[in-house]
Amino acid sequence: MIERRRNALGSAYRLFYENPVHLVKGKGVWLFDADGRKYLDMYNNVPHVGHCHPHVVEAICKQIGTLNTHTRYLHENVIELAERLTAKCPKELDNVMFSCTGSEANELALRIARTVTGGTGLIVTDYAYHGNTKAIFEISTEDIPADEVPDYVVTVPSPDTYRDGLDADDYANHVHAAIQLLRDRGIKPAAFIIDTIVSSAGVITPPGHYLKNAAEIIRAAGGLFVADEVQPGFGRTGKNFWGYEVDDFIPDIITVGKPMGNGHPIAATIARSDLIDQFATHSQYFNTFGGNPVSCAAGLAVLDVIEQEDLQANALQVGQYLTNGLKALADKHDAIGDVRGSGFFKAVDLVTDRDTKEPAPDITVSVVNALRSNGILTGSIGKHDNILKLRPPMVFSQENADFFLGVFDEVLGAITSPV
Repeated sequence: MIERRRNALGSAYRLFYENPVHLVKGKGVWLFDADGRKYLDMYNNVPHVGHCHPHVVEAICKQIGTLNTHTRYLHENVIELAERLTAKCPKELDNVMFSCTGSEANELALRIARTVTGGTGLIVTDYAYHGNTKAIFEISTEDIPADEVPDYVVTVPSPDTYRDGLDADDYANHVHAAIQLLRDRGIKPAAFIIDTIVSSAGVITPPGHYLKNAAEIIRAAGGLFVADEVQPGFGRTGKNFWGYEVDDFIPDIITVGKPMGNGHPIAATIARSDLIDQFATHSQYFNTFGGNPVSCAAGLAVLDVIEQEDLQANALQVGQYLTNGLKALADKHDAIGDVRGSGFFKAVDLVTDRDTKEPAPDITVSVVNALRSNGILTGSIGKHDNILKLRPPMVFSQENADFFLGVFDEVLGAITSPV
């Protein structure tokens, strides 16, 4: 299969793990391979309410068997999903524009920002990921080579409270400097965009008031604040429904994506109606598949499950249990330099030396592959690829956490103990 895949898909694709997994089935927090072995999924945030959740599956099947068109016709699903999304937002964020992916949602946000402000300059955190269209690749600083970053994109340091020890004002001052750099280049700022859990750089909850300060700074310069909620949204952090709610402010635009359809392709750009009205005077918006009735049925079903099964509260409670267990393991294993994150988005920063905080990418890759061999799927992130990323579906339980903690303890001990 690996050879067939390479021949058919080409060399740009990548596979996880030294020994790739051939998955054939999913249910809840579990994935099953072709040999019938099951794996605890602690990586995939796309099946937000669990793989193949029956309520979501039923909603998709019922709608696809009835009708599927697009947003140039009236349909109850499309309107209801928009209403239920805005009901989860401050009253200022009252319009929704649907698309298929987070990449599209972010690109639409930037189009709106540029149209409304008249600027083209974009400010983004370093080592960020926002998608893979051309415009969004240019601000996905995790991927784009430095010499390919256009002049109208300026990066600011990702808030790293573990290694830098800076505060909100320090990081906000970088936004000031980025605006000045754009102006020095003769470029007017249009937007500051940030993944509000700073996931690619290491799942770092921004220091208090950083997001609010950054919003005030970019607005004073004539730009807009865009909160990328693809990763932290829909209650994943437990404490809040949206990641930006860790701070006391309201973004101008928020973008959401893959988790909202539990695997079905749907995304959205949520903004103030005055911004959309200004955008509409310059451009109409249409997306053939974005917001189709089947995708919206999936989105509605996901919201149903989050609310009916109280999954945000589950993320808060079980997420804290998982944090407590990880911190207990940190007392035992010196390779664990830091445990951070909220709800069901955790980062375990692995180091070779706790005093110097030297990243341990070799240990991390060994841990990820050893966990896979022991029936747990995880991944790694960060500038040095030394951070274990834990991002299970929202139905993850205390029993699941105990299983992971036991295996992780054994794996880390075997990898880091002297021979």
